[in-house]
Amino acid sequence: MRHGFLLIDKSVGPTSHDIVGQARRVLHEKSIGHLGTLDPAASGLMVLAVGKKALKVVELFVGLDKEYEAAVKLGAVSSTYDRDGIIDESTVPMGWTVPEEAIVRRTIADRFTGTISQVPPAHSAVKIDGRRAYDMARKGQEVIIAPREVTILECSVLNYAYPQLDLRIRSSSGTYIRSLAHDLGQVLHCGGYLAALRRTKVGAWTVADAVQSDAVTWSDVFPLKEVLAGLPRLDVSDDEYQNMQHGKDLPYTIDALTIAWHAGLPVAVLEHGKQEGTVHARKVF
Repeated sequence: MRHGFLLIDKSVGPTSHDIVGQARRVLHEKSIGHLGTLDPAASGLMVLAVGKKALKVVELFVGLDKEYEAAVKLGAVSSTYDRDGIIDESTVPMGWTVPEEAIVRRTIADRFTGTISQVPPAHSAVKIDGRRAYDMARKGQEVIIAPREVTILECSVLNYAYPQLDLRIRSSSGTYIRSLAHDLGQVLHCGGYLAALRRTKVGAWTVADAVQSDAVTWSDVFPLKEVLAGLPRLDVSDDEYQNMQHGKDLPYTIDALTIAWHAGLPVAVLEHGKQEGTVHARKVF
């Protein structure tokens, strides 16, 4: 089998768990995880880690920036901030006029670019005292989620013809595009919710290189040596490789988590050792 990463172009409808389950069945491999979920109503790029060795390096890719194409419906609000919630179209105040595109662009530049404070939706997987927020919201219980800082690297208008607003968004990990759509509607005084979402990038990976979940084969799995090629590298000798496997530290200095390579293959994740000027195998493949 091949340990590595698999790029899936998820369609609207399946959950992220469904996508992982399908890959497990098709590839006959139980050890499959992912680098981040997508809501059932969203489509686009999911990055799966296939095989036990690949799962050991997922931590190295947590927090990658994401890119999306988002369709925002203005003039209404949703209880879930997307089209799956209860839609209320009575939010536009009396005397309100449709904002011109210049105003929309300026509002986005001023309020939704850079580091912003954002409150995740009540219908989200955020945990509150060990409970999922969406479980509490579905039961009609009060949901109070603390605001968090996220970074919007880019929020550009692709098309605007009220009430439809199409955006390209590049953001830090943990950003809720649903909240951005809702908050934008509040600032524009007309309401807004996320009508459609497609994730186009995760880090340097793009949906253009992804495959449909029902067409996956082992040849679509990028091997670990390709996945890890851009990370800090340390080549080790035969003796050092053996010592590392037996839990011994090696006499090297590193600045960050580093991949140990031996005989042309990645063999371990290295971290600082107990003694200064040494490294230790955090995980051995």
